Amino acid sequence: MKMARSMRVFAAVAAVGLLATACGGNLDSSESSSADGGAASAAASAAAGAGAATDGTVKIGYVAPITGPLAAFGEGDQYVVDQMTSYFAANPIQAGGKSYGVEILLKDSQSDPKRAGEVAGELINTDGVDILMAHATPETTVPVTQQCEANATPCITADTPWQPWVVGSGANPGDPATALKWSYHFFWGLEDIAAVNMEVWNEVDTNKKVAALYANDSDGQAFTDEAMGYPAIVGPAGYEWNNPGLYPLGTQDFSAQINAYKQNGDEILTGIVVPPDFATFWKQAKQQGFNPKIATIGKAIEFPAAIEGLGDLAQNLATEVWWAPSYPTTSSLSGTTSQAFADQYTADTGKQWNVTLGFSESLFETAAAAVVAAGGTDKQAIANAMKTMKVDTLVGTLDWNSGPFPNVAKTPLVGGQWRATDGGQFPYDLVIVTNEHAKEQGLDVPLGGKVEPLP
Repeated sequence: MKMARSMRVFAAVAAVGLLATACGGNLDSSESSSADGGAASAAASAAAGAGAATDGTVKIGYVAPITGPLAAFGEGDQYVVDQMTSYFAANPIQAGGKSYGVEILLKDSQSDPKRAGEVAGELINTDGVDILMAHATPETTVPVTQQCEANATPCITADTPWQPWVVGSGANPGDPATALKWSYHFFWGLEDIAAVNMEVWNEVDTNKKVAALYANDSDGQAFTDEAMGYPAIVGPAGYEWNNPGLYPLGTQDFSAQINAYKQNGDEILTGIVVPPDFATFWKQAKQQGFNPKIATIGKAIEFPAAIEGLGDLAQNLATEVWWAPSYPTTSSLSGTTSQAFADQYTADTGKQWNVTLGFSESLFETAAAAVVAAGGTDKQAIANAMKTMKVDTLVGTLDWNSGPFPNVAKTPLVGGQWRATDGGQFPYDLVIVTNEHAKEQGLDVPLGGKVEPLP
């Protein structure tokens, strides 16, 4: 694996202790002072330049939910940041005839939109980043984007359906004239997850009655919108939509929703729910006799840790799969394949791969490509370059020339189900069971099995 080899080369020429204390390799404490931040930045710059001589430094800020209810999304971020710090130390960015080291500043949003905006502002106005990146749900990406737009800083985000990101950032998905000036995003949209979910539903014999489970948040409001959301997509396909209303985040009693689903005879469950809420709901649903034939759940069951917490109740739960080791893709930076990248993550951490890993790495691929295209670190040049950029990444080809909105590049999507393993390294595997929509998007992801109903 090329990235792993680069890390070993770097280890031979740079002190491990320096890398361990570098800001690029460690999460900034929310309590750190400006003086502490300056010392850490200096250490990171030294680490970034240790592997090769450089003419300057690209400062990249990175906001992710490392703690809080969305922490599953950020589980692999420290690992990716450490890998990227080491990679760029041995392989500085070559742009405009100069060589640039890379300093990475990782900040924890604590799964709080207000906090995400605050740390984004700090990274721009105190730390002076050249590029700001963020991922993981509108609660993280939208406030970071808003700060970038307000402070004229190039922004790259991912892991949020593109419609909630565009709307939350102050633009109109139906009006290209409202395009953002500094921010660029890559992910799929409501139309894509609906298509993938229906691929899953169509493989099970049901009455086509769909129980909708959504929180009163940005995702819930977008997905349940009667004109632009799921009702407008699945209705014409012959599915009956049953939405008893958006529930408050953190709800502990889902009896009202469960009763509504049972009374309607719903045999399909779908929703976008944070992991703690779904765990509460699903256990109560089983206790109260709501047993749909198939369930496609976003956000809550995309991660191994959440599945392990459900125990036997996790079998055959389905979710959209954004990225997987079986993706036939390669990093434009390191040359590593998706399979090799996931395998290395497990070997280094002892943890199972998750869908955000490829996106976290691809953020750095995109940032590096933008600096190269811009010929350096000028912020306006970077933003201008992003408008027409196209780059092949671990999550697929990102093309801002052909997106549904000027600031958006779409990514392919497949469907998966969790299956208990027979003595495997981990108790459950996420098996790819549908791939037709991804094929239509230009990526042929191998199937690992067929759709099966819930037990």
